[in-house]
Amino acid sequence: MRFRGFWLLPLAVAGTIFWLSAQSHYPGGIELPPPLDKFAHATVYGILALAIDLALRHTRPGLPLYRRHLLILAAVALYGVSDELHQHFVPGRDCDLGDWAADALGGALALSVGSLHLLVTRRLDALSWWRGQLRRPDPARALILVADPHWGATLTGLEAATTAHPEADWLFLGDVFDVWVGFPGMETGPQRAFLAWVDARRAAGRWVGLWLGNREYFLDPHAARFDLMGEGIGGTLEDEALVWEHGDLINTADRQYRLWNLVSRSSALWLLFRLMPAGTARKVSAWMERKLRTTNAAYKLTFPREAFRAAAQAHPGTTFLTGHFHTHEVEANGIALPWAHEGRFMVWRDRRVEAL
Repeated sequence: MRFRGFWLLPLAVAGTIFWLSAQSHYPGGIELPPPLDKFAHATVYGILALAIDLALRHTRPGLPLYRRHLLILAAVALYGVSDELHQHFVPGRDCDLGDWAADALGGALALSVGSLHLLVTRRLDALSWWRGQLRRPDPARALILVADPHWGATLTGLEAATTAHPEADWLFLGDVFDVWVGFPGMETGPQRAFLAWVDARRAAGRWVGLWLGNREYFLDPHAARFDLMGEGIGGTLEDEALVWEHGDLINTADRQYRLWNLVSRSSALWLLFRLMPAGTARKVSAWMERKLRTTNAAYKLTFPREAFRAAAQAHPGTTFLTGHFHTHEVEANGIALPWAHEGRFMVWRDRRVEAL
């Protein structure tokens, strides 16, 4: 596996914890009376959590942020249990539930603090993931681009475009529905119909990609139904000089949205939704949709031209696409696609973007 070396750091931290736990006294005569002992536990296990996070980001790029953090928290908590059991058999040490709680809390706090940079930066690798194929079987085919259709009860324009262009591939650049939460019992009839359409297109030999926007949550269980699914930055077709993202993370000045984006994709919100009754979860998702319509109006009504240009120019020699802004704009090598809410789709053909 590539980047195997990244696992040396978490293994070294885990080994150090094991060695320290095997000592009847801390090296050098160090004494850690309460609450310093709890602080030390939280610090060491926080370092372990961050080391595992770094390793997973480089070796498992298909893990969304929430799933990666859930795995890390489980690993840290289980290692903390084994560590306390280990100390039970070491003379002069004991098994302490409080120490284990400090271990788990330290891991959770470290992951939270370690994610704060995502509020202010364009270095979003920690938030981004993808699964599937970054190449189309036939790059000569037309690639229909659908940005922000915000479908509700009907899939406006989809069937007509499919009938008119049966040979085309498809790329959806986020905000496909008003809100789409990928939990059992929460998907709507139109969402199930869309997935059936995806299955039919792929069965016909067409490539279908979905890049998640700010209205799609926890959809990675559906990744296998698409040729490519991803989130954040880094969408690309390697043989076609085509690069994209949804566009919601371009404006680093929009701190309020950045915070919401981070919270809404967190392991804490995933756990909360999983514990809710399905009816309550549906009501919460409907409330989320209403809030998304009305918040941050100042940022929504102003196209961040300079930030968009900088994002596009970070990918020289390519065509850089986004949705999100609901307006058709061209800056340098970047194109913001128009709102597809009335079936207004675009197409990538002969290395150009044009109206379908």
